[in-house]
Amino acid sequence: MSTYSGPARLILADGTRVPGTASLKMNQHGGPPGWGGTFRPDEASVATRAAANGLQIELPYEQIGEVAVTGTRPLLATQILMSLAGRGPAPF
Repeated sequence: MSTYSGPARLILADGTRVPGTASLKMNQHGGPPGWGGTFRPDEASVATRAAANGLQIELPYEQIGEVAVTGTRPLLATQILMSLAGRGPAPF
């Protein structure tokens, strides 16, 4: 599978699991190998907004991949969209 879109949990460095929605894909041919995408937490806490490294993304059926936040932007007054860069094997 080269893409995933659906429910996911971002695991913060302290082990806190943040539910939300992920949209992930493998990098296109000709680009650097790897994967990445976006994560929209159900609720944007201070800890989630500050998250950057030492993170994991957990997909259904306990598939887990390491990620780093490369950017964050506001969506609505209370929501954010986080850009992610995957590290290591893709969990999808």
